[in-house]
Amino acid sequence: MTDARTVRSAGTREAIMAAAERLYAEHGLVAVSNRQISEAAGQGNVAAVGYHFGTRADLVRAIMGKHSGAIEEIRQRMVEETRGSEEVRAWVACLVRPATEHLATLGVPSWYARFAVQVMTDPVLRAIVTDEALTREPLRETLHGLGGCLDALPAEVRAERGDMARQLITHTCAERERALAEGTSTRQPSWDDTAGALTDAITGLLLAPVTRRSPAKEVRT
Repeated sequence: MTDARTVRSAGTREAIMAAAERLYAEHGLVAVSNRQISEAAGQGNVAAVGYHFGTRADLVRAIMGKHSGAIEEIRQRMVEETRGSEEVRAWVACLVRPATEHLATLGVPSWYARFAVQVMTDPVLRAIVTDEALTREPLRETLHGLGGCLDALPAEVRAERGDMARQLITHTCAERERALAEGTSTRQPSWDDTAGALTDAITGLLLAPVTRRSPAKEVRT
């Protein structure tokens, strides 16, 4: 009896996560209620989301964690092949390709990339997800390896370009996912080609010259 109940509970959690991922991706986090998620997951009890996950943040964590586990397995493999490299492009590929390789396995339509964009535009959830991501050793080693190749850049420039790179990866993947779901044309013929284009662009971004900044002008009141 206990085993059967456990299996049913696990199936319900999976259904809720799948429904929430799709609805959040299509409509945004704020616009979707727990009732809508429960109904989309085929649950007669409108409190099913709260019962199985607690808060919305907990549900988002569970969805992100499910995908992040698969992504970090791919990243670990790439890091082992890249360890010791002093080439920026090699470490950038360790940032980009795990996500695109995972997205390629999800079929069409998929919703994870668009869901991730919605999460990253929410300041509270973005902080939670980012902090948790930085606890994963493959990503930490990737960032360390990349940072070691960019010692010549001022710290504030590295941080700013890192933010730009994250936005570029997240939104480019989301736009490709949306185009595939809608059956419209895509910029690249495959996720592999998308990864190559992103790796080229981010490598160029990180290695671009730094313009000397003018000192801030004093504001008189």
